[in-house]
Amino acid sequence: MIQRYARVICLAFITLANPSAPARAAELDPAIATYILAKDIKWVTNAAGTNQTAVLYGDPTKPGLYIVRLKWLAGNMSRPHYHPNDRLIVVLEGTWWVGTGDKFDPDNTVPVPAGSYVTHFGNKIHYDGAKGEDVVIQVHGMGPATAIPAERK
Repeated sequence: MIQRYARVICLAFITLANPSAPARAAELDPAIATYILAKDIKWVTNAAGTNQTAVLYGDPTKPGLYIVRLKWLAGNMSRPHYHPNDRLIVVLEGTWWVGTGDKFDPDNTVPVPAGSYVTHFGNKIHYDGAKGEDVVIQVHGMGPATAIPAERK
């Protein structure tokens, strides 16, 4: 009786460990839907080496809808500025710090953790960035994406 149970358990293990037909991924019609795997997202480092950008949709330098991911490197904060259009932002990783007004004061910023949603309204002055850790945000906006400096000294 024990040998019979042992044989059944061994057969079950062999069947599960070595399936005869591996799963095959489906293919999408690229005219209907496309995707980019996280490992294939192309990040570009800015000239100052303080953040990285990945364009996911559109062209932020031209009129129209764009979607970008920004990776703010730890210790990098923007100075007070504004954008001509609303920007809709999701914090994907880390804690992003956001401040409002034309006086730069990193100690007077609000922590916005991963999973949170932020709206930067057009023509309103703000500053933001990463403090002790890298932060990834996803920005949806209407191009051209520009930042106009607005710091009161």
